[in-house]
Parts: sequence; C-alpha cells; structure tokens
Amino acid sequence: MSHPQDDDNTISTVTAAHLSRIARQGIYSSATAIDPDAANVAQALVATLNGTAEQTVLTPELQQLTEQVRQRATIGFPHITADDGVRLSAHTIKLNTSDPRPVVIVPSGWTPFGWVLFEYAYLQLALRGYHVLAYTPRGMGLTFPAPDGSYVDAPWTSGGTIDVAGPSDWADGSTAIDYAQQHFNPSRIAFLGESYGSGISQLVAAHDPAGRVDAVVALSTWGDLADSLYQNDTRHLEAVQKLIDFTGGPIERKFDEATRQMLEDFQAGRNLDDVVAWGKERSPASYAAQTNARGIPTFISNTWHETLFPANQAITHFERLTVPKRLNLWIGDHAAPEGAGLTIPFSGPNLPVEEAFAWLDHHVLGADNGVAAWPAVNSQIMFTYKTANDTITEPAVREPKSSWADVTTSTERWYLTASAADRQDGGLGTAPETGWKREFTAGELTEATAVDAVITTGQAEWKGSPKAYATDKFDRRNLAVWTSGPLQGARRIRGIPELTLTVRSSAAATTLVAYLFDVSPDNTARIITHEPLTLPELSPGENRSATWRLQAAGYDLAPDHRLMLVVNSKDQLYSDANTGGSTTTITSTDATAAHLELPLG
Repeated sequence: MSHPQDDDNTISTVTAAHLSRIARQGIYSSATAIDPDAANVAQALVATLNGTAEQTVLTPELQQLTEQVRQRATIGFPHITADDGVRLSAHTIKLNTSDPRPVVIVPSGWTPFGWVLFEYAYLQLALRGYHVLAYTPRGMGLTFPAPDGSYVDAPWTSGGTIDVAGPSDWADGSTAIDYAQQHFNPSRIAFLGESYGSGISQLVAAHDPAGRVDAVVALSTWGDLADSLYQNDTRHLEAVQKLIDFTGGPIERKFDEATRQMLEDFQAGRNLDDVVAWGKERSPASYAAQTNARGIPTFISNTWHETLFPANQAITHFERLTVPKRLNLWIGDHAAPEGAGLTIPFSGPNLPVEEAFAWLDHHVLGADNGVAAWPAVNSQIMFTYKTANDTITEPAVREPKSSWADVTTSTERWYLTASAADRQDGGLGTAPETGWKREFTAGELTEATAVDAVITTGQAEWKGSPKAYATDKFDRRNLAVWTSGPLQGARRIRGIPELTLTVRSSAAATTLVAYLFDVSPDNTARIITHEPLTLPELSPGENRSATWRLQAAGYDLAPDHRLMLVVNSKDQLYSDANTGGSTTTITSTDATAAHLELPLG
C-alpha cells in the first residue's frame, strides 16, 4: 500500500505471476505483515475504481471485473460519523437499480489496511446482486508519524481508538446499518466479516436495537474471546502480541488508556478476572440467546490449527446456536483458507469463500441453491490432499455431518505406560499401567512446538506443506514422550481428545503443553493437535491429578504409523508458570491411571 506521506511509493502493475504466487502462498508474509503483492492488488483495484490510476495496472481479468461493476454500480468512498463523532472510513458499491436489493455490510479485519484489502470480494458481491458497504472499525488502519511530531492517517484509516469489538463497535455497526438504509434502501441486510470483522458482525447482529440483520457470515471467527485468550490458566501471549503489533500505528495512538491497562494486565498476568470479564463482554457466545431469539442464520468458519481463536471455543458457540447454521473447519491456521479467496481471483473456486457467498445468496437473496439441504458441519480432514511440485493436485477430503455431536462416533482409550519397545520413551497401550514416572526439567523451549510462526506455518499447511517434525530432535531432558507401536489399522481421529495424568513438581506451579503427533515409519512427524495447561498453587512434591481437553481434530492416521504424545513445559505461544530448573514428574496412580481418550469417527 502506498503511504500518504510518500509520493514515490506508487502502485505497481499487477501481473498473472503475482496472482499465482499469492494463490500458492497466501496473503500473509508474517503474522504481522500482509504480502506486498496482495496489498498492491487491493490498492490497484481501488485506484482503478476511483480513477486515480494513471495507467492500466490490472491484469485483463481484473480490469474487466472493475469495468463490469462500474457499468452496473456507483462507487463511493464516504466517511460515516458514529454517534460519538468518530469518523469511520468506508467504501460503497451502490447498484444502479430502482428495485430493492440487499446490502452486505463488511467490517474490516484486524489489519492496517482496513476495508481496502478485500476489494476483490466487494466486486464479486456486487456482481452477485448486492449493494456493498465496507468500513474500517474505529481506530484501525495505518497511522504515520509526521516530521512535526503529529500523525497522518491513511485514507482507509478510521478515527477514534480500537474498542476490540466492544460496545462502541456494536453501536458503529448499527450506525453503518442506518447509513445503508438511507443510501441504499436495501431489501435485506447481511453482515460478512473475516477475523476481527467476523466477531463484530456477530455482535452487531445480536445487539442492533432494531434487529435489522438478516444473516451473518463469520470467517476465521471467535465465539468466546475470553477463552481464546486465556484458558486452562494459561495466557495466549503470542496471539495478543501479534494483534497489538498489527493495528497500523503506535499503541498509545491505537488504544485508549483503559484498553491499554487491560492489555498490560493480561500480559503481566494480573487482574485476570477483570480481563476475562472484558473478553466475555466481547464474545458472541455471551449473546447466543439473542442470536437465537432473532433467528439470525449464522455461517461460522475456523481452522483446526488456529492460533488466534482456537477451534474448541468456536465449536462450543456453534453448538449453542439454534438458528440455521453452518460450521466449516479447514486445514491450516487463521485466515489461511479464505484470505486469498477474498483478495484475488482463482483458476477454480475458493471453497471457503464460495460457500460463504452461497450462504448469503440463499438467506438474503432467496436463491434456491441447495444451501437449505447443507449439513450443519463440514470438516476438511488432515492431511488427505494429494500434492505434486508444491501444488495441490486434489483437495483434501471433507466430511459432512448433521451436527458436531455426530463427528465423534466412538472413543478409544490409550494408556500411558512405562516404556515402549525401544525403551527410550514411554508407551501407549491398551491396558492401564501404574507406578511408573517420567521426569523432565521444566522451563525450556523444545523442538516440540505447536507452530514455527503464527499464521504462516498454517498458511503453508493449508497449501499442502504441513510442518515436519524430526522426533529424534525432541530433547528428552526437557519433555516426556509416549509412543504407540505401529498401528495395525487406520485411525480416523474426529473430535476433541482428552488427556488425564498425574503431575507433581519441585516448584509451586508448573505448565504442561500436550501435543499429539502422527509419526511415520521414517520417524518424521506431523502435528495432530495440542493444548496447554497451567497448574498453579502446587505443593512441591505433592501429586495433582489433571485432565484437560486438547483442541479438536479431524485427522486420518495411516496404518503402520504411530501415535505419539509429547508433554513439555513451554511453547512460544503461551505464558508459563515454570521455575527454571525445576523438575516436573508425570506419573500414573492406582486411583487415576494416566490415559488419552482419542475420539474416532
């Protein structure tokens, strides 16, 4: 994106090669950086639409798209004034028709580029017959320091400070509806959002005083923000830090004093009851009753290896909804499935986006397109796609189910045992075994990690390149391992695994991070799922029984592969309560034999 103070930072010509690379690699170059080519595509589309492009900067396909929309609609770039005077940067596509048409309102994601980034999606929606109103939520967008000590905002940046999907954002959503009704006179109103915009969309739908939202699409969304950020007495520090670093400006400009204090308390691990209450207020799950009472059709999409809004909390929220609903679970991490599909054209359909649009077509346009017969849940299974030359040749298998409860049809209990055949690690067996112990030194990062990097590891996974782990590099001094023998048959892991074991520590608190891996015959592993747990207020040397649920998984474990459970004390994603050099001991007692409950389907 060009910076408002830098006239030399011009728009580059979009090429087919750029689009191909974005399609292969996704729109993020890191957790806090949009790929420059993806940002340039968005800016080139906007410049072409508003007439500021001095030459043709789009591929023929994209140029034709802009011309088609300009022939059918009027393009606008207004500011919408909120109730408290904050000005929200917005973008409108108004169809040139006197017939009432529905409007799709799109609050932008948590990105410095605000509403601009998904210009391609707005054009697609216009061609499908929708008015479009996109806006940047308050406080979001690029903000630059000026030589005189002041700040300059990009054109797509909104005023005010970030409310983190709080009451001001709900009110702003209703103000956006007011604007849409005044300028479009729409027949129906839908909200579509990705990431931050998805949570805001659900919250506006539940809170709009006049109940004017007819359908919601929530991509890479959350149900419970508090559980996303803090669960099992463990703070998701890396996720929050990445969000803070991706607002587009300095923290003192982007957040008011009260929000900064809340973020500081979270990072410091203090006043956590207040932090949880703050997160619950910003959770669509807290208002499921309102959503149900209003009957708002709700489309939810998430990923198995989501690092910002882990899948379990979104699934729990989905299960509480009694409205027409859809849950898509995909391979990868946050925004990986739909990000590129909202940004650029594909040679074939981008299913995460196409299904979202089909949902709107049915519930808002009234299209008889088969959506009414869709099963409520459709899960993409890890890692069943086929690849060649870094390209997916066949997409991963998806499994439709009528409800989340139908995903798991049985469970299989694996007991943690003293040793496996190689005598180095513990084993996973079919009979309980007690009296053994496994010890490791706590407080050290290990090669057993959830991801190498937030978003980008999962982005590669979505494109067919899941992270490979060399299990011989797992330092047994700082973790414990239990491994099954080669499986005699496949295992269809479907649902939420649960781990029970007994722990003691030489310190007054400890953190455990459990990982499930699929280990191939060559000892290369792929991660299935993981989840941390912190045990505070321990009496040193005293046993504590612990049971916790790992994140949901849809994973096919092949015959002759082995199931590996790893427990360490530290992961870069999370806070930990470890005292460096302390000893964590895991054991199995007669009262509670250590075991893993594996869901199958």
